[in-house]
Amino acid sequence: MKTGLETLILPAGAAAAEAAARTLAAGGLVAFPTETVYGLGADAANATAVAHIYSAKGRPAFNPLIAHVADLAAARRIGRFDARALRLAEAFWPGPLTLVVPKTDDCPVADLATAGLDTVAIRIPAHPVAQAILRAFGGAVVAPSANISGHVSPTLAAHVESDLAGRIDLIVDGGPVAVGVESTIVGCFETPMLLRPGGLSRERIEAVLGAPLARPPVEAESDDSQPLAPGMLASHYAPRAHVRLHADEVAPDEALLAFGPDHVRGQEAAAAVMNLSPAADLDEAAANLFGYLRSLDAKAPKAIVVMAIPEEGLGEAINDRLRRAAVGR
Repeated sequence: MKTGLETLILPAGAAAAEAAARTLAAGGLVAFPTETVYGLGADAANATAVAHIYSAKGRPAFNPLIAHVADLAAARRIGRFDARALRLAEAFWPGPLTLVVPKTDDCPVADLATAGLDTVAIRIPAHPVAQAILRAFGGAVVAPSANISGHVSPTLAAHVESDLAGRIDLIVDGGPVAVGVESTIVGCFETPMLLRPGGLSRERIEAVLGAPLARPPVEAESDDSQPLAPGMLASHYAPRAHVRLHADEVAPDEALLAFGPDHVRGQEAAAAVMNLSPAADLDEAAANLFGYLRSLDAKAPKAIVVMAIPEEGLGEAINDRLRRAAVGR
């Protein structure tokens, strides 16, 4: 985890928006107000920056994150909108509504930010400070609430400072937020589904759709569930190949997901080898996890074997995802 940073606090304004954009472009973390709560933002396309969000928050698992964009055109560059999704976007954006839609074929949002799913959660915030930062940056910004995971969500810059000073690069102080609860999340599936209640009521959404929103299945709220959206317990992209953990050897027809500088028996003859972090850096490993699993799986090995990863820091979340990948396969 990045600690000991000098966290700069700037009052909202043009200079702060430009500073935020520069920080995001450099891979840094920026807390800023939205109309719901303060968000902790990173460049959505930078997997390492996204990993730093989880680390800074102490977030225990790689739940999918919401990609914030400046306008509908930007949203359509990362997600595919059917007629109902478009109707909701046009009715309620900018505002406290997040839509979960299929990714575009060239969606730049990092796999880590979507928890390896084929969908992406998107929102256009209404807050003028958030809008100014997004326009100055020019890309998607993933931003969960700017607090230590499990703490009360922040509605003032002082709340962010109390939790995250020394862990993030910049806080933009835009005063108190207006809504004070997170956005409502709707999954734009075959039947639109209310995934998380929030700052926009079910009734207003159903009035626009002309139909009731479905409820998520009970199993979606369990620890073993596949993630549907941010704010729900998550699982991750599961490879087609069998996954074997804590490997100390690898067969020629198996692929190796390595970690750190050490080797395992048979590594030189493995079908494929990718190292999450030769330097044993857990932030780097988290950033690479989903992409490397996809790459190894594409080689159609008999199995993907994974070296042991420490159960500390982001290692807890990495191991959580790997255990889920290995279950029943």
